Amino acid sequence: KYLLQTQKADGSWDSNGEGGRVMAITPLAMMAFMANAHFPGFGKYSAEMDKAKAFMMKYAKSRKDGYLGSTMYEHGLATLALSEIWGMTKDRDDDDAVQKAVEKAVEVIKRSQNPGGGWRYQPKADGGEDSSVTAMVFIALASARQAGVMVENEVIEKFRKYVKGARDGSTGGFSYAPNGNGGTSIPCTAGIAYAGQLAGMRDTEVINGALRLLKKQENIFNNAGHYFYCHYYALQAMVQAGDKEYDAWYPQIRDALIAKQGADGSWHKKEKYGTPMAIIILSTPHRYIPIYQR
Repeated sequence: KYLLQTQKADGSWDSNGEGGRVMAITPLAMMAFMANAHFPGFGKYSAEMDKAKAFMMKYAKSRKDGYLGSTMYEHGLATLALSEIWGMTKDRDDDDAVQKAVEKAVEVIKRSQNPGGGWRYQPKADGGEDSSVTAMVFIALASARQAGVMVENEVIEKFRKYVKGARDGSTGGFSYAPNGNGGTSIPCTAGIAYAGQLAGMRDTEVINGALRLLKKQENIFNNAGHYFYCHYYALQAMVQAGDKEYDAWYPQIRDALIAKQGADGSWHKKEKYGTPMAIIILSTPHRYIPIYQR
C-alpha cells in the first residue's frame, strides 16, 4: 500500500520526488510487486504495473545506446526488472519491445566489463571495477541469460576471475575493491556470493567460505552495514545454498524486518530502496521471479 501511494503519475518511483535514482527505485518497486504475483496485465495491481512498465519502456526507447540510468547500479537493476517481465506481458508487441530493450542493455554490460572481470559506476571497459557494482550488474546478466539472451562463456569466465581475485583470504569474505584490497565487506560478501553462485560457482570453497562468514556475523539481522542491500543479497545466497541454509536464515530476517517496518508500511524512508528491497526479501518463499529461484 505504501508503494502504491508513492507511485508517481507517470508510473515511476524515485528517491526525491524529482526523478532521482528513478531507474533504480522503479525497477526495485516493480520487482516487489512481481514477487507477489502482480505483473503488467496480470494480478490485482496490473494497472500500476502497466504504468511502471510503460515508464521503463519509454525511457529505454529514448536511450539509443541501450544505457538505462545514470550509473551501472541503475542499469543493472533496470536490466534485471526488464528481463524478469519479458514474457510476462499480455501484448505480444510489448513483449518484443521488452526483448529488444533487454538485448541492448546486455550489450552495454558486456562491452563495459573490465579486463579484471568486473564493472564500475560508468559503462566503460577501462573505468575500473568494484564488488558492489559488479554483483548487481552480473545478476542482471544472469537473469537475461536465463531468459535466453546470448551471454558468452568468456564474459562469465572473466567474472569468475574477478570473484576469486576479490576474495579476502584472511576471512573468506569479499572486499569492495578487487584483489582483496581494503579488507572484507559483509554487504559485498553477500552480493558476490550470490552472483558467484549464479555464475556456476555454487558449492566451491570460494563461495562456501563466504557463506560461512555471513553465518558467523552475530548482529547481522539487526544492524548490518547497508542493511537492505546486504540482506537482499544474503537471503538469495542462502536460497542458492540449499534448504538447510535458507530455512535457518529466512525466519530471522523475516522477524527482523517485520519489527523494523514503519506504521505507514515503509522501511527506511531516507533510502527509498529500503521498502521494495524489504518486500522482495519477505516475499522470497513465493519464488515467483525466476532469478530468485534455486
